[in-house]
Amino acid sequence: MSEYRIQGITGEWEVVIGLEVHAQVTSNAKLFSGASAAYGGEPNSHVSLVDAAMPGMLPVPNRECIRQAVRTGMAINAQINKWSRFDRKNYFYADLPQGYQISQLYHPIVGEGEIEVILDEKDANSPRKTIGIERIHVEQDAGKLMHDQHPTMSYVDLNRSGVALMEIVSRPDMRSPAEAGAYVKKLRSILRYVGSCDGNMEEGSMRADVNVSVRKPGEEFGTRTETKNVNSIRFVMQAIEVEARRQVDLIEDGGTVVQETRLFDPNKLETRSMRSKEDAHDYRYFPDPDLLPLELDDAFLEECRASLPELPDAKRARYEAMGLTAYNAAVLTAEAETAFWFEDLLAERVDPKQGSNWLLSELFGALNRLGKSLEESPVNPKQAAELLGLVADGTISGSISKQVFEIMLETGQGAAAIVEEKGLKQTSDTGAIEAEIAKIIAANEDKVAEYRSGKDKLFGFFVGQTMKAMGGKANPGVVNELLKKALDQ
Repeated sequence: MSEYRIQGITGEWEVVIGLEVHAQVTSNAKLFSGASAAYGGEPNSHVSLVDAAMPGMLPVPNRECIRQAVRTGMAINAQINKWSRFDRKNYFYADLPQGYQISQLYHPIVGEGEIEVILDEKDANSPRKTIGIERIHVEQDAGKLMHDQHPTMSYVDLNRSGVALMEIVSRPDMRSPAEAGAYVKKLRSILRYVGSCDGNMEEGSMRADVNVSVRKPGEEFGTRTETKNVNSIRFVMQAIEVEARRQVDLIEDGGTVVQETRLFDPNKLETRSMRSKEDAHDYRYFPDPDLLPLELDDAFLEECRASLPELPDAKRARYEAMGLTAYNAAVLTAEAETAFWFEDLLAERVDPKQGSNWLLSELFGALNRLGKSLEESPVNPKQAAELLGLVADGTISGSISKQVFEIMLETGQGAAAIVEEKGLKQTSDTGAIEAEIAKIIAANEDKVAEYRSGKDKLFGFFVGQTMKAMGGKANPGVVNELLKKALDQ
């Protein structure tokens, strides 16, 4: 898909990348308790007896978390395992009260799937690549250590303890930072369409563990390192670049890459060692004795499948079939929020081309200027459709629509009310327009002569003068027609 090589002293090196994305499941409650899974809150305010690992407390699976994992698997064309099992991953850390994490190692709920990525979504001819998904398993999150509350002690916040995560494990199919960035972006888009994760990396509800190794092209895979908890697409790409370069330099200096867990420092643009990388046997996995295996029936699977929305690739193809450019279709479908807004606009029977062009230029431009997101837009799809309808039926011109739109942004008023109140209706009164044209021709006999001698570009001058004389309210189509007739006489 993209030829990416690191130049070393001994020649070119290829980078091999695999990602483990941890996505917080969208649910009101945690994976095995009824405690709130909401982001934020005072420390230890979203904790049940189960989350705190009090003696005798038993976990009970949250059906919604299982449903969301299954729907996510279906969205990436993955195998859904009707029988799966929870395991205990044993390790001891202060933010893990049980002394183990409930996860799925041997029998995950979702098996192999795939995601197709395009390096440049805005380029219709950009090459495509399929990234394999090895598995999706469901597990509980740990709590959080707070080191800045006291000079000599660390505090523990268990609000996140027990929150449901999907760990989405890719195959080592990526060969460049750009491919990895495109993969995370596409995966996040799918999760947001499905509604199984909000994808807010800055809040920690989606983060990536980045596995990187280097090799000479055509050779066997090298030893990989895992850079933990990278929380933005840009940082994922940067972490790959700096870690791959570190490994190349280390090998060429006669050193050996050690399998280990590392952390990425975006300020220093470096990775640093965190701990040696554990293997599965180090965690002493065994089936969780407190939880029965999950057994999914056909009715549940059909319910999950029926609830899936139209996904990004299908939506983009439909938009292109409507006549939208590949660029517009790609931008409109890249984020679920944008696609849903555009769907609401189409529901108001707006012309797709007119609507997409207006949304991507006028509305996006205004929101960027105001520093607002689409969700915060002062103008909703219904109001936008009213404005575009007034242009389509000739009530106002395109230039006047820009004035009306600015007033809508400031006041929240409807377009029709603004046009009526400000007297902005476009006129198609041929008599009035012809009278102004006659005056302009009489006042510019030299330019009329030049135009008639072959200087066709002067036509724009006469259009501008006429529109100015009519206060911008003349119908441009009528102006063009009457001007052509008058000047060609």
